[in-house]
Amino acid sequence: MENKEKEGIKASWITIFLNLLLSIIKLSAGIIGHSISMISDSIHSASDVLSTVVVIFGLKWSAKKEDAKHPYGHERIESLTALFLSLFLFVTGLLIGVQGIKGLFSKETIQSPTIFALTAAIISIFSKEAMFWYTRNIAIKIKSNSLMADAWHHRSDAFSSIGSMIGILCSMIGIWWADSLASLIICFIIIKVSYKIGEDAINELLDTSCDSYTEFQIRCLVLSIKHIKSLDRLKTRRFGNRIYVEIEIGIPKNFSLENAHNIAHTVHDQVELKFPKVKHCMVHVNPMTA
Repeated sequence: MENKEKEGIKASWITIFLNLLLSIIKLSAGIIGHSISMISDSIHSASDVLSTVVVIFGLKWSAKKEDAKHPYGHERIESLTALFLSLFLFVTGLLIGVQGIKGLFSKETIQSPTIFALTAAIISIFSKEAMFWYTRNIAIKIKSNSLMADAWHHRSDAFSSIGSMIGILCSMIGIWWADSLASLIICFIIIKVSYKIGEDAINELLDTSCDSYTEFQIRCLVLSIKHIKSLDRLKTRRFGNRIYVEIEIGIPKNFSLENAHNIAHTVHDQVELKFPKVKHCMVHVNPMTA
């Protein structure tokens, strides 16, 4: 396993431990402190544990080298992992929303939250935001989509804790429905994040082209190479967190086969050198009048 995957897995195990601890603290605070939103928040933190375990699986499998059955590698496992995380996050959001709706129709059973629940919410906000930035930085460093999805899972938990804190404060001053309303707000935040993660994962699985700016940069690079008269075709497709590139270039028809080969090889090497996300660049040469 490469060092970058080891680094990602190490980061994941750290956040698993912290989320387990945080989930226990928030569940205890929700029960003892009479807060529906804090109990919902603890469920969200517990879901982070499972999602991070899935990320570890994805990192390990996506790092496997090409083999006879998988000649293009295993990077798409990361996209599948991110898609699973988005679905899991969506279900978590719905469950929290259901809990909030029940609370809104159960006024007679609601007790005002205590300072214990408020303290847990504040601890959660700072802890989850720290986990977001830590995981995000590692995800950028090792170029991992599933780890980035997990980072946003942490950020959504931080947002949900902010909602819990506001709901708890309002409930403490007599607005009995505020704590349950906070659970509904948490629900919508989580569902929105899950949609974005799922959309990105599906685009990667469907061979969607990379962004137009990257294609523009590739085009400019190719046309700057000596003896290339035209860029007749440029196709890109996302493959997990990597990119495949297909290029057709026009060069003078009187060039020898060796010269044409050397120019094509230069294009191949320059594209893969300048764009680290490019897994492979295939170049086709078209003869044209000089």
